[in-house]
Formats: sequence, structure tokens, C-alpha cells
Amino acid sequence: MLARVVLQRSTLRVARSPVFRRFLSDDVRQRLDGVVKGHPLVLFMKGQPSAPQCGFSRAVVQILQLHGVPEEKMAALNVLEDSVLREGIKEYSQWPTIPQLYVDGEFIGGCDIVLDSECSALAACLQSTDACLVHQTGKLEELLAKHSIIEPLPTEEANAGSR
Repeated sequence: MLARVVLQRSTLRVARSPVFRRFLSDDVRQRLDGVVKGHPLVLFMKGQPSAPQCGFSRAVVQILQLHGVPEEKMAALNVLEDSVLREGIKEYSQWPTIPQLYVDGEFIGGCDIVLDSECSALAACLQSTDACLVHQTGKLEELLAKHSIIEPLPTEEANAGSR
């Protein structure tokens, strides 16, 4: 039993070691850069928005739809159709799971980060120093509006002026 635990721990160290990490080819990196920086919103997912092949991908698509993200402003790539893309995006973002959401070239995170986050990279992206519930507090909506992916909701001042 102890030998199995020691073996598992040493295997984890080897797998996480940068010496054993696979490196992206220049072609794959350029392809990913082009996609991520070429669209206001990019979702690497399993399946397509109309037919997600995984519950986590489905959840992110539903959240984006809830916020009114128009299809023409979103590029969705099915990683199940391309194994190089599937493995490459994980290395590109240094994030091990799919789906992955990018807004204006900035990696936001996966399903867990989109739903609720304690990710400092996301907090920096949102210009906030505290951890936040991205979707539930409206931070995702602010981010999408800031990058002109969706129309911002009318402010209370605008509503008061129209009365």
C-alpha cells in the first residue's frame, strides 16, 4: 500500500515536471493565436453550441446564451474533431480541462471559473482584486459588454430618465 502511494506521488511529480511537458509546435501555437485573437469570444468545447457533447460545455454555452451572446461574435471550436487542437489548447492555456473560454484574446477559464471563480487571472481581467462569482454576480456580463460582445444593460440612470 505504501509503495503504491509513493509510486503515485513520484509519478505525479514527473508528469508535472516541465522537463517532461510536451511543447507546442510553432504551427499549432500560431493557429491557436489566430483563433483566440481573431474573434471577440472563443469557446473551445466538446461538441457544438447547438449540440454540446459534455455537460460542462453545455453549461458554458447556456450561460453565454443567457447573456445574449450573438453567434456571430462567438467562435466555437469542437475539440473532439481534432486531437491536435484538443491537446494543444490545454498546453496553450496551461489549463487541463475543456471547455475553455477566451474573451478578447484573454483566457477566462473553464466551466468552474465561468460559474464561480477564485482565479486571480480572472479577477485581474475584470479589474477586481477580490474573488467573485463571475456569472452569478454579473461580472461575466460586464466583461462581455466591455468587449462589445453583448449590448450593455441600461443603467438605473437611463431607466430613470426615460420615465
